[in-house]
Amino acid sequence: MKNNETEINRRDGANASMWQAASINSVAKDYADQEEIYDTLIIGGGITGITTAYLLQKQGKHCALVEAKNLGFGTTGGTTAHLNTFLDTTYPEIDGDFSKETSGLIAEGTKKMIEMISTNVQELKIDADFEFKMAYLFSQNEKETKELQSILESSQAAGVAVSEADENGVPIPYDHVLRFENQAQFHPLKYITALAKEFEKLGGKIIEQTFIHSTELREDIHYAKSDKFTLQAKNIVYATHIPPGINILSLRNAPYRSSVLAVKLNSGKYPDCLAYDMQEPYHYFRSHEIDGQQYLIIGGADHKTGHGDPLKAFEDLQDYAKKYFDIGEISYKWSSQYYVPVDGLPYVGQLPGGDKRIYVATGFNGNGMILGSLSAVLISDLILGKENPYEKLFNPSRLKPIAGFAEFVKENADVAYHFVADRFGAEIIKSTSELGKSEGKIVEFDGEKLALYKDNAGKITALNPVCTHAGCIVNWNPTEKTWDCPCHGGRFSIDGQVLTGPPQKDLGSIPLDELESVREKK
Repeated sequence: MKNNETEINRRDGANASMWQAASINSVAKDYADQEEIYDTLIIGGGITGITTAYLLQKQGKHCALVEAKNLGFGTTGGTTAHLNTFLDTTYPEIDGDFSKETSGLIAEGTKKMIEMISTNVQELKIDADFEFKMAYLFSQNEKETKELQSILESSQAAGVAVSEADENGVPIPYDHVLRFENQAQFHPLKYITALAKEFEKLGGKIIEQTFIHSTELREDIHYAKSDKFTLQAKNIVYATHIPPGINILSLRNAPYRSSVLAVKLNSGKYPDCLAYDMQEPYHYFRSHEIDGQQYLIIGGADHKTGHGDPLKAFEDLQDYAKKYFDIGEISYKWSSQYYVPVDGLPYVGQLPGGDKRIYVATGFNGNGMILGSLSAVLISDLILGKENPYEKLFNPSRLKPIAGFAEFVKENADVAYHFVADRFGAEIIKSTSELGKSEGKIVEFDGEKLALYKDNAGKITALNPVCTHAGCIVNWNPTEKTWDCPCHGGRFSIDGQVLTGPPQKDLGSIPLDELESVREKK
């Protein structure tokens, strides 16, 4: 199995995705002109940020894009890159929580985003492995079949090209199947890297390895501050998957992680489609060729960030995969983060409670490639002063008391629980010799709670375990070797650096000479 633990800076975890394992040339530097006043500063180098930057620069605006690490570092580099006209929030759910007209609008928007990505690939001659595919959604019991029938009726009413089918494209038993036409897949990093290079050709500026820790509005200009320099811009776009800091959107989005395997099959017979079951959480499938080698990509075993056992999630997914496929090798395994909005639709537009002309995009559920692209179109239209049919629907300040209230209460009760409960019950240790190699734990020593990690050489890293976002206690993720917050999805590296999520400050480091009794006893 290929692993990228020693190059954690390439992505937001220790396990390289099959996209990130390949060498993708950087397009940027870490230098910026502090005297320049940009029309728009885009913060975040995933598909949302890069597409927004490209669209605005194409319209004659002068933009800069700043990425804390490297392009594709976060979820865009960890996606399985399905492009769908149906979403994790189903059309029956959208019909009931919003309206049938809203379903039609969403169906039209998803279709246009697949077309836009296809057009970009063709016009810019991007070698992104883009392919149109059939997609199959299948039930396996009576309850799921009833739900499937409802999805069929609502999807057709919304204008989605879907029909009943007599196959599901994968060797898994089924009860009933729907076939969605004109779905697609691609290589996400090849796509965004090419788009970023085109953005630079148009005069845009990309700055990597630069973390923006705060912004300030003075005399109608935003000042975005990093440890290296301050950038000036008329508009700011947070394309960071969830906006930073304490704001209402952290309360309206729940962080989840999905596990993924990329495997080689002994049979050499790979599915030529996209496929999805209806389990909870569901599994998803597709194939992709990298450097002449075909892989089957299987995802699922989703769980809330910082909750449960990530190792068991991979074990469950592996057991499921081996049940139906003759697997010769598990070549890659990784996990990726997404945010579930309480009312089912993304939040895109002006940041609630923020300074004017600060825009955000979040709440994509498991459909980030499509909804990130749609968000880029909406935000660029807002900045350009153009009308957009999604402006009111996706408004981050909206409140849907019926659609979102139950989920809002459930998720924030969970946050409150972890805020209190995780402060108790840490393992008490007398020496770091009790810690295994390559192991992390929340421990208590002499009444003080610590986040301790021991690497393979025996070196100990000690951190304050209190998340710098809202004060919850982080948990160790042994699969990605990160400290994950169970409240709002903040994630930190072994040495405490912010990797993803809303935190703006690193976890505090605790020098080991202040913890003499906790040192290794040899």
